[in-house]
Amino acid sequence: MFKGLGGIGDMAKMMKAAQEMQGKMAKLQEDLANTMVTGESGAGLVKATATAKGTLTGLEIDPSIFNAEEKEVVEDLILAAIKDAQEKAMEKTQEETRKMTEDMGLPAGMNLPV
Repeated sequence: MFKGLGGIGDMAKMMKAAQEMQGKMAKLQEDLANTMVTGESGAGLVKATATAKGTLTGLEIDPSIFNAEEKEVVEDLILAAIKDAQEKAMEKTQEETRKMTEDMGLPAGMNLPV
C-alpha cells in the first residue's frame, strides 16, 4: 500500500541537501563580502577596490594625473577603474559559485542566486 515509506526517506535526504546548500550559500555570501578585487585604468594610475559582491571600498589616484585641463580624462579613468573592479567582482562571484555547484554535484551552468 505505501511501498515501504521510501518517499519519506527521499524527502528527508532532499531537505538535508537543501539545508546544506543554504549553509554553503550563506558561507559563499560571507566569503564574497570579504574578498577584495582591484580594477585599474590608465596603466595603474587609477585603482578601484571593491568586494567580490561589487561594493566599492576604495579609490586610489596617482597625483600625477591631477591637472585642471585634464579633468574629463581623470573622470574617465576613474569610471574605467570602477567598471574594471565591478567586472572582476562579477567574475569572482561566478567562479566561486561555479566551484560550489561542482563540489555539490549540481549540473554545470546551474544559476544559483548569489
